[in-house]
Amino acid sequence: MITPEFARMMARYNAWQNRSLVAAASGLDDANRLADRGAFFRSIAGTFNHLYWGDSIWMWRFGATEKPKGSIADSVGCFEAWADFVAARHALDQVILDWAEAVPAEWLNGEMRWHSNAAGREVSRKHGLLVAHFFNHQTHHRGQIHAMLTAAGARPDDTDLFLLPDRT
Repeated sequence: MITPEFARMMARYNAWQNRSLVAAASGLDDANRLADRGAFFRSIAGTFNHLYWGDSIWMWRFGATEKPKGSIADSVGCFEAWADFVAARHALDQVILDWAEAVPAEWLNGEMRWHSNAAGREVSRKHGLLVAHFFNHQTHHRGQIHAMLTAAGARPDDTDLFLLPDRT
């Protein structure tokens, strides 16, 4: 289902889109980034923080980082200072790129078992499905961020995958 090439492409897409959204959000002040805009994680900053935490927990499960602190409920408050978030987001995107460059095809066919606090039970799924979920989760929340940024008057770049710049 999922190949190492897919993981690499989606890691590049993730980094590209995060750069765009972070740049657009950086043009807003803290009050606009923190304003409750009716999204599930309320604000632009809260949704960015949750996405960072979610990426971190999956990268931990995939063996690429240490386990992040807190829970889903705590995820909206990972970073108070915007500059700290921006630096951490860029660093995590590099971790994801490095992980994707090294992921072996045979690992994608393996299976992971873990206790999901979100599901409240033990879960077992194929790595390939979990990688697809990981990238889908990013796209879902970046879409929310994009909509909130647009409503706030910011203008993120295009999001179409076919516009992903070549590596060169």
